Amino acid sequence: MTKVTTSWPDDDVILYDGVCVFCSRWVQFVIARDTANRFRFTPIQSAYGIRLAQTFGIDPDEPDTNAVVHRGMVHLKSDAALTVLSNLPGWSWTRALFGVPKPLRDAVYSVVARNRYRICGKYDSCFVPDAELRRRVLE
Repeated sequence: MTKVTTSWPDDDVILYDGVCVFCSRWVQFVIARDTANRFRFTPIQSAYGIRLAQTFGIDPDEPDTNAVVHRGMVHLKSDAALTVLSNLPGWSWTRALFGVPKPLRDAVYSVVARNRYRICGKYDSCFVPDAELRRRVLE
């Protein structure tokens, strides 16, 4: 995890690849379980998402990770996924996975990330959320 070096006005924001079917399904998975509406989302293809990506050292044209800002810290790769999961109701057990060595977790994450379009496909344009999700999207 990396400390956010700028004063970021938003917390609990998930940055994701909006044209990636796998990533969009991840967002839908989180929304379905986030009963407190804690997390908000921004596609890396949006102006806001590009700013976030660049701040965190992610190439917006070739993203290799999602990210989440949580409690003033940016989490990348497996840390991002586990941070989100462990803050969802009924998923706190995933905190135990932080005990798996980070290089191993990130290696698995990177294999999935590199193959995400092959695994699930790619949208021609950024995933358009329904009205319920739209209020939780930052663009």
